[in-house]
Amino acid sequence: MRLKQLLKAKIHHATVTYANPDYVGSIEIDGELLKRVGIEDGELVHVWAVDHTSRIVTYAFSGPSGVVGLNGGAAHHFSAGDRVVIAAFCMTDEPVEPVVVLVNEGNQVVRDMSPFCVTG
Repeated sequence: MRLKQLLKAKIHHATVTYANPDYVGSIEIDGELLKRVGIEDGELVHVWAVDHTSRIVTYAFSGPSGVVGLNGGAAHHFSAGDRVVIAAFCMTDEPVEPVVVLVNEGNQVVRDMSPFCVTG
């Protein structure tokens, strides 16, 4: 058995709605969006800027509809309005079909880009 770290979920082009350095570090993400892609509260996620070079690793927790907010030290790397990619990985020896979604400026899913997905 050889464990591999594989992509399990990706939220593409989410828009940061707030950055709060005075809160304990993490990323707050719309709870329905987290469920849609299979990311759990407390799960490790990578956050990559689309329009600049910031990249961080933190944990996710669910929030209200449309929210993608960076907290604590993470808030120093992003500002409201920034576009980001949020990715989660898993360690497994089994094949994984990742859930990949494209969201709009309101952080609502506009397209399912998962492998083998033919409808949006």
